[in-house]
Amino acid sequence: MAIKSFMGKRAEPEKPAEVPMLVRDYMTEKLITFRDYENIMDVVEKLIKHGISGGCVVNERNELLGIISEGDCMKQISDSRYYNMPMTDLTVGKRMISNVETIDGNMNVLDAAKIFIEKRFRRFPIVENNQLIGQISQRDVLKAALRLKSHTWSY
Repeated sequence: MAIKSFMGKRAEPEKPAEVPMLVRDYMTEKLITFRDYENIMDVVEKLIKHGISGGCVVNERNELLGIISEGDCMKQISDSRYYNMPMTDLTVGKRMISNVETIDGNMNVLDAAKIFIEKRFRRFPIVENNQLIGQISQRDVLKAALRLKSHTWSY
């Protein structure tokens, strides 16, 4: 005797709603920026005051010129002390990284995570029409992952 099931055909599992995953959705837009003529010691004060590890260097038109980090500042201070050089002429322009890689704001944030891993950078500026519009950090990517986890991943 054949056994028949009366359950019927099972429905496809419901897919979770699509979560926006663009870099621009997670980037920081209100940035602490620096100018190339600023003194390194002033930058150090701002980094500490705002609890950040670096920032973008822009001109008066908000065009990206470079990035300055805690490490860049420490290198300048260390070199000045080691070589007994005055600390008065230590400007951002002399220590910033000028060849800056940026990320497209329309990129998927998980693709950006892969770039963070490959490049080992802590932050990437977002430039649109030659203007700095934001910055995405590793922490921003982690926030996106938490949001994604709450919608699609199970523990």
